Amino acid sequence: MPLPANLTQFLASVHPYDSLPDAMLASMAEACDAQRFAVGETIFTVGDEISSLYVIAGGEVEITDEADVQLSILGPRNSFGERALLRGGTASRTAVTTRETTMIVVPSDVLFGLIETHAPAAKFFDRRHPGRSDGKDLTTMPVKQLMTRDPVTCTPETSIREAAAQMHGRRISSVCISDPEHFRGIVTLRDINGQVVVQGNDPNAPVSSIMSADPLTLGPKALVTDVLHMMVERGIGHVPIVKGPKLVGIVTQTDLTRVQAMSSADLVGRVAKAADAAEMARATAEIPQLLGQLVETGNRHEVVTRLITDIADTATRRLLALAEDALGAPPVPYLWLACGSQGRQEQTGVSDQDNCLILSDEVREADMPYFAELAKYVSDGLDRCGYFYCPGDMMATNPRWCQPLRVWRDYFKGWIARPDPEAQMLSSVMFDLRPIGGDENLFKNLQKDTLNAASKNSIFTAHMISNSLKHQPPLGLLRGLATIRSGDHRNQLDLKHNGVVPVVDLGRIYTLQGQLRPVNTRARLEAAMEAGVLSKPGGADLLDAYDMIAITRLEHQTIQIKMGEKPGNYLDPSVLSDFERSHLRDAFVVIKTMQSAVGSGKGTLG
Repeated sequence: MPLPANLTQFLASVHPYDSLPDAMLASMAEACDAQRFAVGETIFTVGDEISSLYVIAGGEVEITDEADVQLSILGPRNSFGERALLRGGTASRTAVTTRETTMIVVPSDVLFGLIETHAPAAKFFDRRHPGRSDGKDLTTMPVKQLMTRDPVTCTPETSIREAAAQMHGRRISSVCISDPEHFRGIVTLRDINGQVVVQGNDPNAPVSSIMSADPLTLGPKALVTDVLHMMVERGIGHVPIVKGPKLVGIVTQTDLTRVQAMSSADLVGRVAKAADAAEMARATAEIPQLLGQLVETGNRHEVVTRLITDIADTATRRLLALAEDALGAPPVPYLWLACGSQGRQEQTGVSDQDNCLILSDEVREADMPYFAELAKYVSDGLDRCGYFYCPGDMMATNPRWCQPLRVWRDYFKGWIARPDPEAQMLSSVMFDLRPIGGDENLFKNLQKDTLNAASKNSIFTAHMISNSLKHQPPLGLLRGLATIRSGDHRNQLDLKHNGVVPVVDLGRIYTLQGQLRPVNTRARLEAAMEAGVLSKPGGADLLDAYDMIAITRLEHQTIQIKMGEKPGNYLDPSVLSDFERSHLRDAFVVIKTMQSAVGSGKGTLG
């Protein structure tokens, strides 16, 4: 195959080099080299240190991963090697010619110089989604950036009078009760007014006698909006921030005076105060518009889905309270849990309901009709609010999923001991459980014990891995995307089942391997990297890939909402630019690589 007669002319036909000024393009071409490779020649293999980017001028190159699974067949004007260069120079793939091939070899210093000096090139080689937020929106920043650090504290033995004097002297409305190792509670001016001034309690009594013990708290990684939603829904004005058992800060309503009313907080407030499901549904009907607003203002996808899920959580808790008002107090403690996208805090513009009830082992057969009615009340209400009934009947209204704790323990033990197809499916769903309302003590040990038992059963783990590989990214050969071939969604991509779900499945596997507690997919990937279950380079690639696909999905739903359509998960790739398709396909390749690593037993990508 002949070498290109004019490297400048050839590079001018390849994006992003076609956007270079003439002088810069000529300088780049002069620094590059054209090389010919025979059929079957290895350009580099997994683990090699590489120092160049390769641009195919003619011929064909096969790209495989460390398990020798084919990822791509690349042809003219495709390039490869950039991912390794941008991740430190070590190849995570193997490149072999399948035909006689001519390539332009671009030295790494030329590539990096281009990225530093030419914005279109920097954008092209940045495999993250260009719409990611910089996090400057106050409501979506981590709460640790807003909280008051080292809040005023006193010991449980401090007198009420002394605590009141501290508040008066510091011009604050609360004091936290803490000892050197543990956060104990909080007392506010409202508490002192109500219990001392009005009720006549002794002001010399210890402050522990009137404090709110074990108040609602958040961690430093929570969002400011989480604080806002908690305050609006629960009617409180102070949220202590804790890390483990220790107090690290506090956020008050005063701290939030800079925050303008957020529509998400407004919806949470309206849902929390709704008198019935009909009033609640009028608020949740505005969720699609909220989703579009959040996406268009540049919020990260995990922030958008967290805020959307907060509304579903609030609706569930409000319906539980209304159900108890209608049915009377529950005969025994219970816990309502969500699974699926609500459990992972990943709801978008279209969500069904996946939920269950864990009951105290003290429950009697005579008590079961109460919980059947409670489940029906809440599920019917959620359906009216737009969270339609689960097609697979994975709901608390199904007697199978409304059981005492001992039965739930038996369920998980059975699924782990006998991992048949149904057990695999149910385990996948139930590993995403998250408490929503009720007695959370019913779940704490169940989650810990189940993760421990599952991770030690190699047969169960192998079945879970096999089940997770059923959802494959839509990759075609020759640098293409494999669209659906027939039916209502012909020539479209399913961004949920072939894009987001494969990452969700991988996150679940890493959680199992590391006995990790997070349920949210992005949090699972980050925790897996911290725990060493997932390598830092592989995890960084996977996070970028997940971000790209998730925000593409949300942006597509936003466009549908603006056009008056119901948001969905199917996308015609022809509406994307060449740039967007290239990056989306690269994201799918990363997922395929990580699936291959897990499937081959290597687990991580180095």
